Amino acid sequence: MTMEQNLCAAEAIIFASGDGISTQKLMEVLELDVKQLQFILESLSEKYNHEKSGIKFVKNTEQVFFTTDKDYSECVYKALSQKKNSPLSNAAMETLAIIAYNQPVSRSFIEQVRGVDSSSSVQTLLARNLIEEAGRLDIPGKPISYRTTPVFLRSFSLEGLEQLPKIKTNSPVGEAYQLDLEESEDA
Repeated sequence: MTMEQNLCAAEAIIFASGDGISTQKLMEVLELDVKQLQFILESLSEKYNHEKSGIKFVKNTEQVFFTTDKDYSECVYKALSQKKNSPLSNAAMETLAIIAYNQPVSRSFIEQVRGVDSSSSVQTLLARNLIEEAGRLDIPGKPISYRTTPVFLRSFSLEGLEQLPKIKTNSPVGEAYQLDLEESEDA
């Protein structure tokens, strides 16, 4: 690669790393020597570390990373906190209810109850830490199962799952819950 391509690649890698990457790893991946790496790091510093940039390039003794300029921290906080506090969609709430009442459950179980693809809802709930992976089910294919988290309980002011409201058995969630209860009573 040319030096310009290495510069662009380094910039992309550092950005994608999020929390930073060691200079040693950057040298290894891009097959650079110390002098070439130093040139790239100086170039990135010149590009980002000036008054008119909202992004700053940081190099400490162990790693390099990008961060936001402290002058814009309030704006960044507002933008990101609004996203996190936005309400869940109806689809995500349905998915969460199915998981809460039937856990641990696989995504295919959720999709069977809902009748539609639920991968987006599951990803949303995982990102908000309302559900987590609960291991793999002991059925063919060994699918990942999901369960609720303590964040779920805290978010809905519950001390435990036994405090979940009772559901009507004529709803899809209720039918699934009823099936689950009947199976566990037979055991």
